[in-house]
Amino acid sequence: MSDPLPSPYPPDDERLAAIEAYLTVQIMHVRQQRAAKARQREIQQRTAPPTPPPYRVQRSLDAGRTPVKVHIGNCELAGRRATGASEETARRALAEQVEACPVCRPDTELGIIDG
Repeated sequence: MSDPLPSPYPPDDERLAAIEAYLTVQIMHVRQQRAAKARQREIQQRTAPPTPPPYRVQRSLDAGRTPVKVHIGNCELAGRRATGASEETARRALAEQVEACPVCRPDTELGIIDG
């Protein structure tokens, strides 16, 4: 028969209390770090930029604000005059001969072939 392993803790109450105090402080630090990380994640989620629309239609400066170009939602060339558009709206604009952006090529993404 083998002897049981000796306890890893000291036998006296004074040293056990010191170990307990040390572990309590360590748990407090871990909880504080977890809470700080949770706050950081929450702030990042609240301040994250909204997802861009799937497509954007760039408008002219004239009074009618007529569509000029169709862009993919995250295209930097769309500018401030571009409004968010659904896939259906982008297809309709391209079918009505609104120009597709030559850089982001929304017509290619939508599978529209010039004919």
